[in-house]
Amino acid sequence: MTLSLRHARVRYGPLEALHGITLAAPAPGLTVLLGRNGSGRTTALRALAGTVSLSGGAVVWNGVDVTRVPAYERARRGLCLVPDRQAVFGSLTVRENLELTAQALDAALAAYPPLEALLPRRAGTLSGGEQRMLALSRALLARPRVLLVDEPAQGMAPAVAARTYGLLAGLDACVVLAEQRLPPVPRDRPTLVYELRRGAVVFSGEATEPRDPPGAGLRARRSGSRSSE
Repeated sequence: MTLSLRHARVRYGPLEALHGITLAAPAPGLTVLLGRNGSGRTTALRALAGTVSLSGGAVVWNGVDVTRVPAYERARRGLCLVPDRQAVFGSLTVRENLELTAQALDAALAAYPPLEALLPRRAGTLSGGEQRMLALSRALLARPRVLLVDEPAQGMAPAVAARTYGLLAGLDACVVLAEQRLPPVPRDRPTLVYELRRGAVVFSGEATEPRDPPGAGLRARRSGSRSSE
């Protein structure tokens, strides 16, 4: 199974955020959309989820064009999006947030044991890292076929972040992460990386392959243009 963008374009008013990008995330497997703020990585994630519309190109899931399939229907088919913000219901308790997905909470508490003591707390009173644990544990309870996560370890302590990446890498699903930096990925499982800059893919390959440092492509283009003058 593969979830892919094909020549995808996204516009926010007069501004184009994605300039016809193509990428594919296999399942099971881990794919990282890498880039700085404004690179288009979050927009690409949302385009896969259907929470932003394409102005051109297509979203293809397991060989079927789902470009016009709304986000809620993609969710019904097994796609789960964990955004970087407002990923939990702040007015509900931690227990209530989890029970929206499943009545049996064992898997969520096994993934993140600190949540057990927080079950009676309102989710809106949790720290940023605790809210990320809650949002991710809800996603794990859903047993998604596709899991899209924007900055999964944001606000987490290093040990919890390491646990999070281990959990995500071990899922039998298509897992796509949007990150500013390459996370610590397991060496025993292949990880695809797509680096985005200004709405375009500038690198695609395995996580172990060398990549140009940020701006290297731009410097090379400038150098080439000077030499041809």
